[in-house]
Amino acid sequence: MKRRKKTIRCLSVVVVVMLLALPVIAAEPAAPQQQEPAKAAAPPAKKAPGLEGQININTATAEQLVLLPGIGKKTADAITEYRTKNGNFKAVDDITKVKGIGAKKLEKIKSYLVLEGETTLKKK
Repeated sequence: MKRRKKTIRCLSVVVVVMLLALPVIAAEPAAPQQQEPAKAAAPPAKKAPGLEGQININTATAEQLVLLPGIGKKTADAITEYRTKNGNFKAVDDITKVKGIGAKKLEKIKSYLVLEGETTLKKK
């Protein structure tokens, strides 16, 4: 019986403390929810120093493609092979379907890529 009285007394104290704290808790402004900061739009791709012109990814040779920053012979060959098997690229972003070209590499070279016209890319 003593144990039961002690438990009831403890619970009563907890309830009283909670009731006393309620006005204080209600008066505090709610903490703003942490939201993930919105990602800013990626800045436009900068052109690499030492290069000028454009490259038509539907007609360029592997030798022309290696002029692009980050594109070596193996990737250039993969681009021409992909184009031979699948036809012309319909959009510049389609070049990411080629093994070895991901979103990061695309951002480095995108400012040089076109789908029509002459390839004029050259070193300055």
